[in-house]
Amino acid sequence: MLRITERMDRSSHLARREFLRIGGLSCLGSGLGSLLGVPVFAKKADGVDAAALPKHLRDKSVIFVFCHGGPSQYETFDPKLTAPNGIRSVTGECQTIVPGMTFGGSFQKLAKVADRVSIVRSYQSTEGNHNIRPIVGKETLGANLGSWYSRIAGTNRPHNGMPTNTALFPRAVDPDAGPHQENFGKFDSSGTFGASYAPFIVGGGGTLQKDMELKLSRTRLDDRRALLSELDRVRALYQEGGASQEKFRDQAFDTILGGVVSAFDLSKEDPRTIARYDTAPLVQVSQISQKWNNHKHYADHGRTLGKLFLLARRLCEAGAGFVTVTTNFVWDFHADKNNAGCEEGSRYTSLPLDHALSTLITDLHERGLSDKVLVVVTGEMGRTPKINKNGGRDHWGNITPLLLSGGGLRMGQIIGQSSRDGGEPGTEPLRPENLYGTIMNTLFDLGELRLSRSAPTELLQNIAGWEPIPGL
Repeated sequence: MLRITERMDRSSHLARREFLRIGGLSCLGSGLGSLLGVPVFAKKADGVDAAALPKHLRDKSVIFVFCHGGPSQYETFDPKLTAPNGIRSVTGECQTIVPGMTFGGSFQKLAKVADRVSIVRSYQSTEGNHNIRPIVGKETLGANLGSWYSRIAGTNRPHNGMPTNTALFPRAVDPDAGPHQENFGKFDSSGTFGASYAPFIVGGGGTLQKDMELKLSRTRLDDRRALLSELDRVRALYQEGGASQEKFRDQAFDTILGGVVSAFDLSKEDPRTIARYDTAPLVQVSQISQKWNNHKHYADHGRTLGKLFLLARRLCEAGAGFVTVTTNFVWDFHADKNNAGCEEGSRYTSLPLDHALSTLITDLHERGLSDKVLVVVTGEMGRTPKINKNGGRDHWGNITPLLLSGGGLRMGQIIGQSSRDGGEPGTEPLRPENLYGTIMNTLFDLGELRLSRSAPTELLQNIAGWEPIPGL
C-alpha cells in the first residue's frame, strides 16, 4: 500500500531499484510516465483510444500456478484406483461432475467444478529434476514466461500503469512468511530480455511494501510535479508534441497516488470474499509435524495460498497479463527428513489447493471472467508409479500433472491418457512446448503479431513453432 510520508528522516535513503520502482523524477523531464512505461501505446491511430489494446494482444490474462517441488499425478488428477496397492492414489479418489473424470481424494471441492477445467493426462515435463521448468527453462530462453508477455505487450498498461508481468509469493499476503525459494531457479529471471521485463515481485523482502512507500513529503512531491509541468510547457515551445507528455505523467502520478496501487491491497476487497478464499483454517499449523524440515513451508502454503489466488484475480482485473503464483517448496513427497510422504503431505498441500483453486474458478465464473483468465496448474515434474518404503514417491519426469481452466478454451474434458500404471503417456505425449503454445495463443493473435513487428524475430519464431495442446 502506498504511503506518502509528511516527513523524512535524514538518515533514510532510497535504494536505486526502489527509487526507479516508484518513479524517480528526472529534472530533464523524462519523468515518471516513461519509467512506468505509460507511452507504450500512447499514439492514437484512426481514432482508436490510446488505452485500447493493439490488435495482436487479446484481452486475456494468465494465472500460472507453479506447484513447486513436483506434485504427484496420482494424488492430484490421475488417481489410478484400478492399479495395484503401492501404485494407486493413497488418498483414494473422488468422482467429479464430469463422467469418467476422477481426482485424488483430497480434491472434493474441485470435483464440483470439474466442468470448468481440462485435465491433460499425457503431459510430461521430460525431466525428473527440481527446477522451475516450465515457468522458466531452456525453451523460454531462461526467462519467466511472463517476461515474454511483457516483452511484447510492454511492461505496464498505458491507462493505469499496471505491471503486465507480476509474481506472487507467500510474503505478498503475509509479511511473516518465509522468503521465496531460489535454490532451483529464479522466478524473476528475464533471460536476455533485460531486467526491465522481469516480473514485478509483489511484497516481501523489501519489494512492494518498500517500493511503493514514497519517501518524499507531499509538498516536495507537488513541487517536483509543478517543476516537471513547467519544463514540459517550455519544451513544448521548441518541440512539437512535448505537451502531450503531461497526460502520461498525470497518469503516472495518479497510479502512485492511489490509482492501480489499490489492486495490490487486499484490504480493499470485501471481507466476505477474503474469508471465502482463505485457506488458513484448513491447515492447523500446530498439527504439522516438525520432524519435517519443510514444516515451515507447509505452514506458509496453508496460510497464504487462498489469498495469493485472490490477489492474482485482482491483478488480472486491473490489467496484469501474466501472474506467476507459487508457494515455497512443498510438493516433494519423498517421506525423508525434509518432506512428508504422500498421504500426510496431501493434507498440507492438496487440501489448500483444492479450496483455493475451486474458489478462484467459481469466482472468475461469477464475475464473467472465465473466458478472459486462463488458469494453469502444474509443476516441474510428477512422481514415481511405485510408492517407496517410507510411504513417499520419488522424482519422475515421464508424467506431470497439468490442469487448465478458462481462457475461452474448451473445458470439462480429459486430454490424453497415461499408461495403466500412470507412469508413462498412453497416448501421444504432450510437452512444455505444447503448454507454451496454448498460453501464447491465448494471449496473442499470432497473425496480427507477425504483422505488428512487436516481437523480436527469435521470439516470434519460437512462438510460431509451439503447437498448442490439441482439443482445447
